[in-house]
Amino acid sequence: MQELYEICQAVIHIHDLPAFFSRIKAIARDAGVHIIFLDADRMAGAAHVRAALSHALRAERAGKMISRSVEMEVLLYAGGTRQVQNATTFGIHPGLNRSYVCIYPPSPGALDALSGLLSWTNDDWEEISPGKASLLMEIFGITDRERAAAGKAPLSDLVIERVALLDINR
Repeated sequence: MQELYEICQAVIHIHDLPAFFSRIKAIARDAGVHIIFLDADRMAGAAHVRAALSHALRAERAGKMISRSVEMEVLLYAGGTRQVQNATTFGIHPGLNRSYVCIYPPSPGALDALSGLLSWTNDDWEEISPGKASLLMEIFGITDRERAAAGKAPLSDLVIERVALLDINR
């Protein structure tokens, strides 16, 4: 079975955000794809990325998107929020970015075109440091008590629950 999307990791230094977005939109248009950047420092690993993509694409197929674009829909699910302002913090920003780059549907041509704008990496971004755990708990409203009640379940599982709750809290 062919994957619906591709997820890669990249490091990007962005000086001019509007110019960067303009280039990304042109690459996406030329390749006939959606390109979504998710801030790795606000994501609870690749499972969080896959959950956001899966929920957003399911909403698109069902005609039940909250937003007007697949890209924004993925950001909304990534943040577990209906608020665009909050969701955009899960995307790219000026300066240095560690990003999950999502391409829907997969496209070798889009990957090649993006290669001139960023540096692909295979670094391990799965580990959640204590500082990142605190940030994720704050962002997603996860309490110490909830973590304790979850037992040995990783924090990423609680974050992914918040992603799924967006479907219920429409």
